Amino acid sequence: MNVIELFDQGHQWFVFGRDPGKPERVIDTNQYMVRAGRRVLLIDPGGIEIFAPMLGANLHYARIEQITDLFASHQDPDIISSLGLWNQTLPDAKLHAPWLWEGFIRHFGMDNIEFVPIADEGGSIDLDGVELQFIPAHYMHSSGNHNVYDPKAKILMSGDVGAALEPADSPMFVKDFDSHVDKMKMFHERWMPSNRAKNDWIARVRELDIDLMCPQHGRIFRGDDVKRFLDWFEELEVGLAVDRDPVGAGA
Repeated sequence: MNVIELFDQGHQWFVFGRDPGKPERVIDTNQYMVRAGRRVLLIDPGGIEIFAPMLGANLHYARIEQITDLFASHQDPDIISSLGLWNQTLPDAKLHAPWLWEGFIRHFGMDNIEFVPIADEGGSIDLDGVELQFIPAHYMHSSGNHNVYDPKAKILMSGDVGAALEPADSPMFVKDFDSHVDKMKMFHERWMPSNRAKNDWIARVRELDIDLMCPQHGRIFRGDDVKRFLDWFEELEVGLAVDRDPVGAGA
């Protein structure tokens, strides 16, 4: 599993991904670590299929007892189906996740880890003196969903927003926004169900100071490409499947 340091000024951000050893038909994902003082937060730590390489990569950057917190943006298996294994590995950790999904997420197994619900309005966590904010992103694409924003690092972990479907050997950063659009278009049209929710999220995110927008799939956006993405996404019509004729219907 490849690891890239995204920020290092008093605390650190790392992205873990582009795992060449993952099963071929398992969608590629980005996992994130924030290390501050004696505590570590894992953001969308991934599915059960990549638990072993993810844990092995993590231990190069933090001791197991330093991993005190997990965050799940929503309930999807590629986000958090590894929970049962983290539950055995980190028995004293806390999982921060939308309140709406607790009963579903517990199906992955969490006898030991403490569930800390995030309200619809969002919230925050103090990670050894570093404040991280949970930004509401409802229906983007999950009905209960949050992003993570770090005001000091100016990083927004945007979950499925900004995602692209690409091979695992693709670059980690967007280099040419215009050519990257084709890799994002279908994902956003189909997985994002609501133009109203989309525009609410865009308005909220435009108020943030962002240097890096880090999705859970695909490439990371830097600098002016963050605004380019927001402008592109604002013009995109989403939820298109409901407008299509049923299979077998006439023209």
